[in-house]
Amino acid sequence: MSVTVNIYYTGKNGSARAFAQEMEQSGTTQKIREEQGNLRYEYFVPMNDSETVLLIDSWEDQEAIDRHHRTPMMNTIAQLREKYDLHMRVEKFVQAGEDPDDKEFIRE
Repeated sequence: MSVTVNIYYTGKNGSARAFAQEMEQSGTTQKIREEQGNLRYEYFVPMNDSETVLLIDSWEDQEAIDRHHRTPMMNTIAQLREKYDLHMRVEKFVQAGEDPDDKEFIRE
């Protein structure tokens, strides 16, 4: 059962975007994407809030997330959050299975 975590990083004066750019340019995001069990690790900027960056972070299961949390990259991420003085809001979603009632609303 896959798990998706949405992390909203918010800062000031473009610091959230600078954080995401440093994560990408340093190769940290690529290393995370290559971890066993990672399904998605992507940053987005909300149209209505230029001081926030959304990370969509998906994993095969909770065990994969737990392994990720034990990697040295978590120290790198924590140091960068401090460097850019970011605050976080987190949402976690667990895949429950496909709902056939939703099919009529989804255009594939």
